[in-house]
Amino acid sequence: MDVTTDPSAPWLVAGLGNPGPEYAMNRHNVGFMVADLLAERIGGKFKRAGKAQAQVVEGRIGPPGPLNRRVILVKPMSYMNLSGGPLNALRDFYKVPLGNIVAVHDELDIDYGTLRLKLGGGDNGHNGLKSMTKVMGSDYHRVRFGIGRPPGRMQVADFVLKDFGSAERKELDYFVDRAADAVECLVIEGLERAQSTYNS
Repeated sequence: MDVTTDPSAPWLVAGLGNPGPEYAMNRHNVGFMVADLLAERIGGKFKRAGKAQAQVVEGRIGPPGPLNRRVILVKPMSYMNLSGGPLNALRDFYKVPLGNIVAVHDELDIDYGTLRLKLGGGDNGHNGLKSMTKVMGSDYHRVRFGIGRPPGRMQVADFVLKDFGSAERKELDYFVDRAADAVECLVIEGLERAQSTYNS
C-alpha cells in the first residue's frame, strides 16, 4: 500500500552516487545515471541547490491533468555515506512527505539490470540508504537497480567503486532507461502498479 499522504505534494527523487568525474561510470553511481536521464526527459539541467550540498532539477512528469506530478530530482554532492543530510534539508525546504521520496540506488543482491521497487525496509549495507534512514526514517520508496555480487574474492567496496564492465556497458543504457521508466510509473501511478510492471 502506498504511504503517500498528499497526492498534491511534490515528489523528491534522489539518485544516489558520488560526485566527480572519476566516479561517473562506477556501479555505485547508477542512481546518478537514472537521475540524469530523468532530468533530460523533463528538459532540465542540474544546478546547485542554494546552501544544500546537492544538485537539483525541478519539473513535472505525467500527462496533463490529475496524474501530472511536480518532481524535484536530486543528486546529493556530499558523497554516498552522507547523502541523508542534503536530502533531508531539501525535503524540509520543499515540504515533501516521506512517502513521496524515492531513492534510486545500486543493489548487490540482485542480478545485473534487474529492478526491484519497494517501500521501506533495511539498508542492506548500502551507505547511502543508511545515511537517509538515519535522518528521516526508513519509510521512503526505493528503486533498486541490480549490479550483482563481486566476482571471486573481490571486496564489495572495490566492486561498487569500479566502472561497469564492457559487457555490462552494452546493456547499461537500456537498463537505465527502464529504471527511469519505473520511477515515472511509481510517481504517476503508485507503487503497486510500478511493482507489477517492473519487478522482474
